[in-house]
Amino acid sequence: MTLSHTPSSPADADRTFQVDLRGLVDLLSHHLYSSPRVYLRELLQNAVDALTARHSLEPAAAADAFGIRVYADGSVVRVEDDGVGLSEADVHTFLATIGRSSKRAEVVAEQRADFIGQFGIGLLSCFLVADEIHVLSRSARTPDAPAVEWRGRGDGSYSVRTLPASARPRPGTTVTLTPRADAGEWTRPAQVNALARHFGSLLRHPVTFDDGTGGPRAAVNPEPAPWARTYPTPGARSRALAAYGEDVFGFTPLDTIELDLPAVGLKGIACVLPEAVPAGRRHGHRVHVKGMLLSEQAQEILPDWAFFVRCVVDAESLRPTASRESLYEDDTLAAVRDALAERLRAWIARTAASDPELLGRFLQVHHLAVKSLAVHDDEILRMLLPWLPFETTDGHATLDEFARTHRTVLVTSSVEEFRQVAAIASAAGLGVVNGGYTYDRELVHRLPEIRPEVSVADLDPATLTAHLDPVDRETELAAAAYLALARHALAVFDCDVALRTFQPASAPALLLDSREARHERTRSQLAREQQGGVWGDILGHLRQEAPRAQLILNQLNPLVRTAVAIDEPELARTSAEALYGQAAMLSRRPLRPAESSLINRSFLDLLAHALRKDS
Repeated sequence: MTLSHTPSSPADADRTFQVDLRGLVDLLSHHLYSSPRVYLRELLQNAVDALTARHSLEPAAAADAFGIRVYADGSVVRVEDDGVGLSEADVHTFLATIGRSSKRAEVVAEQRADFIGQFGIGLLSCFLVADEIHVLSRSARTPDAPAVEWRGRGDGSYSVRTLPASARPRPGTTVTLTPRADAGEWTRPAQVNALARHFGSLLRHPVTFDDGTGGPRAAVNPEPAPWARTYPTPGARSRALAAYGEDVFGFTPLDTIELDLPAVGLKGIACVLPEAVPAGRRHGHRVHVKGMLLSEQAQEILPDWAFFVRCVVDAESLRPTASRESLYEDDTLAAVRDALAERLRAWIARTAASDPELLGRFLQVHHLAVKSLAVHDDEILRMLLPWLPFETTDGHATLDEFARTHRTVLVTSSVEEFRQVAAIASAAGLGVVNGGYTYDRELVHRLPEIRPEVSVADLDPATLTAHLDPVDRETELAAAAYLALARHALAVFDCDVALRTFQPASAPALLLDSREARHERTRSQLAREQQGGVWGDILGHLRQEAPRAQLILNQLNPLVRTAVAIDEPELARTSAEALYGQAAMLSRRPLRPAESSLINRSFLDLLAHALRKDS
């Protein structure tokens, strides 16, 4: 195979680029195609394009008048079509030369919108499984056209000869491959049949398979796509589409959304996944172009937030990449993505308005996906925010339920902050929402847009401590010595200590320490390590402003009442450290090494004290 080079002046000698066909095939197999199995897709694709051209030539012919026949018996693989066929000139133009342009090729290129293929290298994929390709064709453009035979070999050589019309009585093309011994995985009869069904199940032309055993030919695509069929009732149609989705994807859809974009000739279905998927994980979608399977892993057909569905679509106007295994990112694909996203929004709106039971099941499974959409979509926000589940001090509840009992909604900035305060805030009658999960804090702050009567504020330690009852002055004075000792013991953690009363009485202490406060104290630690200089002055100023943690001791708790009355300094110090350690563990935040050491030491000291007392 050659690429011609025309000299620019008489002084130039004629030159010919020599193409290393084996190197080119190796390039295709390792960098363009994902698997050798694509050879059959390329043969089917060429056959479909030939049939499309034949119907253009004979528009009065019935849709099923021409077809494709696939044959595999273990020794050869053959694909035969009743398409437009090739003349001898076509063979030289399209099969014998790489990179050559001609008026004929340019005319064909202008008409490619009706064809699947765009790149004229598909036949080379057959060299992935065979060392020789045999093409026998007869053109339908000329009634008495002779048959033309082309043989291409893996070493780059080829031969062309003209045969009598009787060599192929009818117009069309037959491509025959003699598989290599190492290609048996892809050329066994059962595998060829499976590949034909895989790639061609939605093709609009009849495709049959023959395994050479003498039995009847099996239909590869016996029925049109399920969305192209007619059904007696809407319910029957819905069940058929759901059954097709289950057959393709292997799960029973929570619901099936029919997709139809006439402007680009796209039809298909979106199957709602019955189980949640991890955040950020995107499933691939099954995309056909003009009936031919293009990709099973096309992610670009839908926006990132739509990871709660998997789609099967067949489109007329989407543009495949050179490998024909993914879609070319262009304005058409962007418009399709936006239009499909709108179809999914419409389904959510319709479900919210007409099927609360389905909406509840959908939100229970896919609330994260809907939250990610609601952050950026005001319509979905207004429609679904009151119905979305959140973790609150009243348990898991929708914001609509929560706002009925709490006109002021407080939201934490982290999961650990919520866990620190949940029990005590609930006992104090405060309505707190866990804002530590993805999107939750931002969405809760938008609740007044939907419920103007509700106010939302971030929870801070001052808000909570304002709802804790102070102890009487006599009790405060009696505990003053213990509190001073406890503050000294916990100064290393930048922690203040106070005595209050709060419910539940079973909670001995509450540690209020936000993530932001810990970050500020980390900076203050740098100030202690960098004395002097500009940075030392700046960080020293930050240290002065760094907020301190608060250990709130509960006077209602019997253990705390006993602890504040201890008159042994060492035991009092140990008890304060133990109360701090227990409160830190209950906060469920990661413990610092110094805190882990303190918990171990205080436990051992209390154990030693108890043993000495008993002895």
